[in-house]
Amino acid sequence: MEMSLNPVRILKSEAQEEKAEIARLSSFIGAIAIGDLVKSTLGPKGMDKILVGMGRNAGTVEITNDGATILKSVGVDNPAAKILVDMSRVQDDEVGDGTTSVTVLAAELLREAEKLVEQKLHPQIIIAGWRMAAQIARDALTNTSRDNSADNTKFKEDLLNIARTTLSSKILCQHKEFFAKLAVDAILRLKGSGELHAIQIIKKTGGTLEDSFLDEGFLLDKKPGLHQPKRVENAKILIANTPMDTDKIKVFGSQVKVDSMAKIADLELAEKEKMKDKVNKILGHNCNVFINRQLIYNYPEQLFADAGVMAIEHADFDGIERLALVTGGEIVSTFDNPSMVKLGHCDVIEQVMIGEDVLLRFSGVALGEACTIVIRGATQQIVDEADRSLHDALCVLAATVKESRVVYGGGCCEALMACAILKKAAETPGKEAIAMEAFARALLQLPIAIADNAGYDSAQLVSELRAAHAQGKHSYGLDMENGKVACMKELGITESFAVKRQVLLSAAEAAELILRVDNIIKAAPRRRVPDRGYC
Repeated sequence: MEMSLNPVRILKSEAQEEKAEIARLSSFIGAIAIGDLVKSTLGPKGMDKILVGMGRNAGTVEITNDGATILKSVGVDNPAAKILVDMSRVQDDEVGDGTTSVTVLAAELLREAEKLVEQKLHPQIIIAGWRMAAQIARDALTNTSRDNSADNTKFKEDLLNIARTTLSSKILCQHKEFFAKLAVDAILRLKGSGELHAIQIIKKTGGTLEDSFLDEGFLLDKKPGLHQPKRVENAKILIANTPMDTDKIKVFGSQVKVDSMAKIADLELAEKEKMKDKVNKILGHNCNVFINRQLIYNYPEQLFADAGVMAIEHADFDGIERLALVTGGEIVSTFDNPSMVKLGHCDVIEQVMIGEDVLLRFSGVALGEACTIVIRGATQQIVDEADRSLHDALCVLAATVKESRVVYGGGCCEALMACAILKKAAETPGKEAIAMEAFARALLQLPIAIADNAGYDSAQLVSELRAAHAQGKHSYGLDMENGKVACMKELGITESFAVKRQVLLSAAEAAELILRVDNIIKAAPRRRVPDRGYC
């Protein structure tokens, strides 16, 4: 009797499974491809990418070298690649910068892991070695960091250097002095609160990047209504989110039948009276500025004008939330209890011209640290990329104000950590030492990429850098202006300790997570059955 040799199928039909080596290879290839995609944007001489929108956003063009923006826009189907994309997004949310570095480091770790797995090293041994290496790297990074927060002058210089270093790899590198000062001034106004919402960024095309400026207070891209005051001193602001239209009776689905035109006039009169009551209730709050998130129709606008109140309509939600924050008011929807409503305050509200547009400036707001950065530029793409660059700089500076330690940039930290790991690996018996050496090689890929992107001989430069660190010159890094190894302390190339630590830990954790995988199962898609919905 012949036995059937068909394999036993456990998974439901159409579910796919990739096992052991194939699964691991699939993960490695996906992650390495993502790393290579953004590697060319690393460093002060990194290149930019053009992202062209498809589908609903067809025809939109973005030009950027921000790792998180690139990866967010690229649709990926590989699970390992998705993990790296998520990791860069978290890096962007947590500390704002280092999104490219973290992706490249994780990808290089997996490139090294692939070679080790081929040498029959078990993934768990690699992970054990990596964990030891990550701890050594973290200790080396902490020991080399310095903290100048006690000395205001030195700390401000550190912040300026960090801003310059962050901006040197962005579109703003030509004007990094100007924008570094702008970003530091904005952050120092926050007085250590780290409340980035208090810094508003307004983008206006026209002019050049040098025409950008920092304005104290808050700018709102709106105009007051007709015949209303254009300037208000000692403003008491009522911030609301309420409908102010008199066009229709607000009972949905209702019909009103009348037997004469006079009745329609009565109805309109009743609606007008209702609106007049509402306006009177609002005026009963003793405010001289009324700002509404929704539209204000002609009749209530006229009533506000008669009362000499500035009424601003359709302040978008982000604008109105931030306005409530900086003026110390609350957003109100009902107006029956004036005593329970908290009004916002500011010294002066006046109109200002920026380019072709008229905006309202709120000066002397309750939250003294509030300010607005207005970015000018020749095209929408330039202004958008300048906004992303400045946002990165502000986030890094805010992280530095919270965690005030700083380290040297230009590949200095990576070389320092790699040398510390290699030294320890030489003293470590067992296979873990091989994994530790691989971790050090992955770290050194960052300065290699920085040198490659600038068109220099990376092998020569990085070997000089390693030699300098081995001789105890721990402040040495890559000077990409002159294409040589130099002291970062003298050049003022400084980075935030918080960003570097996050890059190291996030990349190590993500790479470890992907390396642990030995099986990828793709669930079968749910099939549509006619007349029965989904099955």
